[in-house]
Amino acid sequence: MEPSDGMPGKGNIMKDTTIAELYDLNETIAAKLFENLTYPWEALPLIKDFILKLGATLDPEEYEKRGEDVWVAKSAKVFDSAYLGGPCIIGKNAEVRQCAFIRGNAIVGEGAVVGNSTELKNVVLFNKVQVPHYNYVGDSILGYKAHMGAGSITSNVKSDKTLVVIKNSFSGESVETGIKKVGAMLGDNVEVGCNSVLNPGTVIGRGSMVYPTSCVRGVIPADHIFKNKDDIAEMLDRRVDLR
Repeated sequence: MEPSDGMPGKGNIMKDTTIAELYDLNETIAAKLFENLTYPWEALPLIKDFILKLGATLDPEEYEKRGEDVWVAKSAKVFDSAYLGGPCIIGKNAEVRQCAFIRGNAIVGEGAVVGNSTELKNVVLFNKVQVPHYNYVGDSILGYKAHMGAGSITSNVKSDKTLVVIKNSFSGESVETGIKKVGAMLGDNVEVGCNSVLNPGTVIGRGSMVYPTSCVRGVIPADHIFKNKDDIAEMLDRRVDLR
């Protein structure tokens, strides 16, 4: 099914949630993971096997193997108190800080930051992603330079344990994922405010921002500001990336 045009300024679930709309695949070592896929959550069940295959091909001049199925770039900085569970790949010039807990099936991109007491599970972090303080990121894909403020988390399982459905409150459309555990899909340059909760199946378009302490669900189009569920404003101008 081809993506269709949505309401002006409000986006369309088919278009706004595709890999092509959300991500620059030049900014991840995992680009081939997304080949022949339409939506990013389709990659979630494939991450483990992809890491095992990719890890075996990494240049030993640039990456060292630490334990079983753990590959760490020699230029990366990993604090002694961090836990790296395989399979995982830590990219070049990345930082994994004190007491970070990587439970496995994780790709941490080049120049990315995994902060103190942050937990990762079954995720792809594109290059220069920052999850720097007390974050939980599970069954999620975070695009280039996406940033999650302190204490913000991805909730990846519905309370009734049913399969996750991606919903667009603007258009009333929905897409069934067929998956029980789906966290958040953050496009490139997304900013999530401190202590926010991204509910299962949240998709946030490129360049959008989420106010602190927000409870977010559904699809937020690119270049919007989420203040609350009844106040999602379109940006008049694209935000300038100051990082």
